[in-house]
Amino acid sequence: MMATGIAQKIKALQTSIREAGQQAGRRVEEIRLILVTKTVTLDRIQEAYAAGMRDFGENRMQEFLDKVETLPEDVKWHFIGHLQTNKVKYLFGRPYEKCGVLPLIHSVDRPELADALDRQAKKTGIGPVPCLLQVNCSGETSKGGFEPEAVAGFAAGLAKDSALKVQGLMTIGPLTDDEAQVRASFQILKRLQGRLQKECPRFDWGILSMGMSGDYRIAIEEGANFLRIGALVFGERKVP
Repeated sequence: MMATGIAQKIKALQTSIREAGQQAGRRVEEIRLILVTKTVTLDRIQEAYAAGMRDFGENRMQEFLDKVETLPEDVKWHFIGHLQTNKVKYLFGRPYEKCGVLPLIHSVDRPELADALDRQAKKTGIGPVPCLLQVNCSGETSKGGFEPEAVAGFAAGLAKDSALKVQGLMTIGPLTDDEAQVRASFQILKRLQGRLQKECPRFDWGILSMGMSGDYRIAIEEGANFLRIGALVFGERKVP
């Protein structure tokens, strides 16, 4: 059977990731591809699933809930968009009931969100909450996230009984064609990871979620092990 267009794009992307990893001296098996499904129709996501993909990332709560309900239970979900505190409760409802686990939340970007997640976990008895701390490494005011120098203090200040299970860090590279700026942003996150592993060993810090369609090869060179890519497989998003 001839591979679908989406399957072919996934295969080409996986080959590119493998080559970039090998060139950077990385263990290729540690680099995980997450397909970003924002605005992508269910039939196209199902093609990616049929091609072997299981990691999918969603930005918007309603889309996330709809897709969780329709797609198979063995999908590994990642919530990668801005999460409003009043929508935290939805993560602990049907998504947990169907999949048996909470999604990995890449975008814990402020103390208020961390508090809301902790409260909901304790209210429902569901936890721990797997998450990454989002860091604004580019300094762009359009991007959310903790300032790099604030992360250690925030992590150290989390209560001992916090339901948050911090597994690493996430950043979004700057929107620029200047490779040096992109690389510098990723290097900030990598250095921060090393600092946190020493100063806050209570958490693992093993995940670096950075790199998207336009900059994933640079991200691999700078230590990323979770890549969030959509356009290279599904095409450019249509703005609803």
